[in-house]
Amino acid sequence: MAAPLIELKDLRKSFPAGDSDLVVLKDLDLTIEAGEMVAIMGASGSGKSTLMNILGCLDRPTSGSYRVAGVDVSGLSPDELAALRRERFGFIFQRYHLLSDLTATANVETPAIYAGMTAEARRERAQSLLRRLGLGERLGHRPNQLSGGQQQRVSIARALMNGGEIVLADEPTGALDTVSGAEVMAILRELNDEGRTVIIVTHERSVAEQCDRIIEISDGVVVADTRRPARSEAPSKAEALAPAYRHETALEAWRSRFTEAFRMALLAMNAHRLRTFLTMLGIIIGIASVVSVVALGEGSRRQVLANISAIGTNTLEIMPGKDFGDMRSGAVRTLVVGDADALARQPYVDSVTPTVQTSVTLRFGNVAASGQASGVGDQYFRVRGMSIAQGRFFDADSVKSYAQDVVIDDNTRETLFKDFKGSPVGQVILVGATPARVIGVAAKQANSFGGGGENLSVYLPYTTVQARMLGTSTLRSVTVRVSDDTESAVAEEGVTRLLTRRHGTKDFFIINTDQIRQTITATTETMTTLIAAIAVISLVVGGIGVMNIMLVSVTERTAEIGVRMAVGARQGDILQQFLIEAILVCLLGGAIGVLAALAFGAVFSTFGSSFKLAYSAMSILAAFACSTLIGVVFGFLPARSAARLDPVAALARD
Repeated sequence: MAAPLIELKDLRKSFPAGDSDLVVLKDLDLTIEAGEMVAIMGASGSGKSTLMNILGCLDRPTSGSYRVAGVDVSGLSPDELAALRRERFGFIFQRYHLLSDLTATANVETPAIYAGMTAEARRERAQSLLRRLGLGERLGHRPNQLSGGQQQRVSIARALMNGGEIVLADEPTGALDTVSGAEVMAILRELNDEGRTVIIVTHERSVAEQCDRIIEISDGVVVADTRRPARSEAPSKAEALAPAYRHETALEAWRSRFTEAFRMALLAMNAHRLRTFLTMLGIIIGIASVVSVVALGEGSRRQVLANISAIGTNTLEIMPGKDFGDMRSGAVRTLVVGDADALARQPYVDSVTPTVQTSVTLRFGNVAASGQASGVGDQYFRVRGMSIAQGRFFDADSVKSYAQDVVIDDNTRETLFKDFKGSPVGQVILVGATPARVIGVAAKQANSFGGGGENLSVYLPYTTVQARMLGTSTLRSVTVRVSDDTESAVAEEGVTRLLTRRHGTKDFFIINTDQIRQTITATTETMTTLIAAIAVISLVVGGIGVMNIMLVSVTERTAEIGVRMAVGARQGDILQQFLIEAILVCLLGGAIGVLAALAFGAVFSTFGSSFKLAYSAMSILAAFACSTLIGVVFGFLPARSAARLDPVAALARD
């Protein structure tokens, strides 16, 4: 003998109520056979709705057993219960519980999405069911465009989408007028005639009397179980209950559920545009800050390197004495031109120049100004990375012949020749008491160890300065430009060995500009990291905002979650839907943040500064990765909270 379709034994349901429990169903015994049309009657608070929720696997009994086609449902997991609802049950609710953002067709299709029916098949079946129920002209209408009776018909079509072997109708006529109620009852009788088991919960005697069996409940106990005479027309089994359509493969089914979740996330975001934007705002600010700060840091680093390149990249400045401020450095006479000549022959040296300096008064005509005269070698300008604006630099012959040639900087040109209409090249100026002919004007450059900046600087052959101005053969310094293929630390070690051997002692110190570059770059990177860390804090704050808004969204859409669970959505489907929404919010916020950062860079550049933000594809990709991670991390808790909702509790919050 086959097991009853539905079998309850000693079923009890109680709820905590203060220090005690409120027992709603008391040791119920009940069986319902396949093909019956049953009405469960009772006054409000009698336990009939609780019994309906347990029958539909929306709620679990406190004790006792409940079997569906011989299977005890008490040991089933949430996803197994979802599968049972999806495959056997169809729900018709008093308040319809249609998804407001979906059309009638899309509402009816929803159970089939979770059942894995192909897109074409589920659309065909949904429209067929709606036409059968008289809604052929309302396929694309949303619930707010339908009357109460039409919405209930959509609900019935949804209940039948996956076959609806067992139709559970909770007060199906309670919210309808008399005519619409009669039409709905006629449809339910027709469904029963086709072989479906129909269970109706009602408090109306007139509705119950249209069923073949009336079960009356009072205070959680069955007080009457009446079977009415069989209708003249016996139920026919002409129509197969389960739809005979091709179902999707596992991958296709997952893709369909993902597409549905993605679509619902977009609909939810569009329905609350202002809230969505405000949620994004923290992400936008955080991403824009991080990208901009990284670009500022990279731009600063490049500017520093460019400035150091302008004063001579990878140079070694050799000075007399033990270090800066050495009181005895003036007495050191061992740093001589021969040292520069010896260094020039080393394989790690690109170019070298001896240097002497003195402060002088510069005169041209009736204009006089204080400046600095530097006696340098012909390779000085290569060592310092200087370029010529007018005229030329002096050469080795000028050095050998003690030529009274002078190259002036741009500051000197502007000061001495401000009222002179012609070119300074070829004019004679007084450098102290020594006349010198201007042969070139150096291009403006960044401040350097060799002069520049706002000072007035002129450059003469060092032999000229030593013989005609200082009367000494010692040098202030020797500057070495290290070959590009040599590490500056290796070159510094070589210079130290060579000069120590030549002098018999280490009476000099070396300023390594590469070390300065590394120090400045490291400082820049530290500041960038610090500011980026502050920007990351804003990202975290934005993420918390996303989590809070998503929790609000879960609360607002609890009824929707309950409906989806009732029609067969797995916990993973609900989790996926809300997680996708959180990730979309963060990704869109990340994209806007990146665009805002790029716009900031464009605005920054319009002010005419030579400094520019340096964006990198890596930082932009990292920003997107970061926004995605925020969506996953801060969206997971609300999504999990939604997925773990009890279906019956979710449906009750409408």
